[in-house]
This record gives sequence, C-alpha cells and structure tokens, in this order.
Amino acid sequence: MRRNHEIDYRIFGEEMQCVEVELDPQETVIAESGSFMYMTDGIQMQSVFGDGSDRSDGFFGKLMTAGKRLLTGESLFMTTFTNHGYGKQQVAFASPYAGKIIPMDLSLLNGKVICQKDAFLCAAKGVQIGIEFQRKLGTGLFGGEGFIMQKLEGDGMAFVHAGGHIIRKELMPGEMLRIDTGCIVAFTGNIDYDIEFVRGIRNMVFGGEGLFYAVLRGHGTVWLQSLPVSRLAARILSYGTAPGREEGSVLGGLGRMIDGI
Repeated sequence: MRRNHEIDYRIFGEEMQCVEVELDPQETVIAESGSFMYMTDGIQMQSVFGDGSDRSDGFFGKLMTAGKRLLTGESLFMTTFTNHGYGKQQVAFASPYAGKIIPMDLSLLNGKVICQKDAFLCAAKGVQIGIEFQRKLGTGLFGGEGFIMQKLEGDGMAFVHAGGHIIRKELMPGEMLRIDTGCIVAFTGNIDYDIEFVRGIRNMVFGGEGLFYAVLRGHGTVWLQSLPVSRLAARILSYGTAPGREEGSVLGGLGRMIDGI
C-alpha cells in the first residue's frame, strides 16, 4: 500500500504545459510557490513550513527540512492544496517557461529521483523534497548543478518541468552516457553522477561546449532536456547587450527601416 496520497492527473499543452491534478476528498497535493494556475471550489490552499510531507520530527525537524530547501534556492514554505469537498475536485499548476512537464511515479523508480534544483513543480502529499549533496569535489565544482541538487523520495506521483524537448534514456548495467552538464533534468537514485574533462586542447579552446562533460553510469533512468533555461537566458542576454548580427549589412538596414528604427 502506498504511503503517499494517490492522485490522478492530466497534462495539457505542447510547449507551455500545465498539469491538472484531480483530488478525492481529503487528498492533498504539494507545490512550489508561484506554480499555481487554478482550482475548483472545494480546494483549500495553505502555506506550510518545510516540504509538507508530515514526516518531520516536531518543529526542529521541520526547521531542518526548510533549511535544506533554502540551500537549493527555494522558499522556506511550500503550498498544499487539499480537497475539503464531497466529490472530486481539480487544481492545476503551470510550468514557468517553455518546455515539458514530466510525470514520475516514484513507486516505479525505486522511490528516489535526483533532479536539478529548480525542476520540481508539484507532488502528491507525502513525497519528501530534500537535497542531494555531490560527494565528489570535482563534480560539485564543475558539474553545472553545483554541490546541491533536489531529491524526491516516496512512493507517490511527482512532477518536474524542463526546457525544450525531453528525452528519457534507460541505462543498462555498465552503460555510460556523456552529457552537457546543463542538459540533465533528473536521474534515478542508483545512477552514479560524475564529471569528465573534454579531451584535447583544441576541443577545449575552440569547441564552444565548455571544459567538462557530465558522466552518468549505472542501471537506471535519465531524463534530458534539449534547452536548459540557463542556455536560453544567456542567448537572450547576448542579443540584448551586443550589436545585432545583421548590422552593417543591407538586410540589417532594411530591417531597421521596416521596424521604424
């Protein structure tokens, strides 16, 4: 029998997705602050200290849980949505940028998934949202996500979001996957995460892909994103602060005339 609440859901949209969670009476879903979209009449919202899993030992345990969330850059509080009505009710949550929402049944993933710090969206009540420290110094310094990643534990449904298109890879025992550090969304707890130098001075200097790969080994599941939000933000920033690439060309001047610049 599951320890976490059992919830039903539907995901809407293609590039800007939202997830609608259907709750039976007294069922609860927890979510990050700012992800709420809408809810029906029987749902009541409440901000709670920590991760809302009710597994913390008293106030000190909740304080430790909230402190761990603060280390990942998240709020000390999470929001719970509980169905206090008599029939089924719905509450929906939206992703903060273009991409996909990934549903994860933790009971089918050995009860643990490690994900990038800002990936978590919402989950059934009882799922614990903690932190995962990278034990290797090199992985923490150069792995793209730093020493601290989010850890989702339990046997309920959890939802994470990521940018662009999502690829799910199943690694067999002994199989290895080299990945751009920013493209990792999540992986199951039995995957070993490390970093590796890009080989060759020419590749390091002129490759344009950074100095390190993320290396994943082990038997488990990996989720990858085609467009990390950091990459998108860097590209937008470069266009906003640098001269346009078409400046100095005939097309550039024609474009400015059409735009009225």
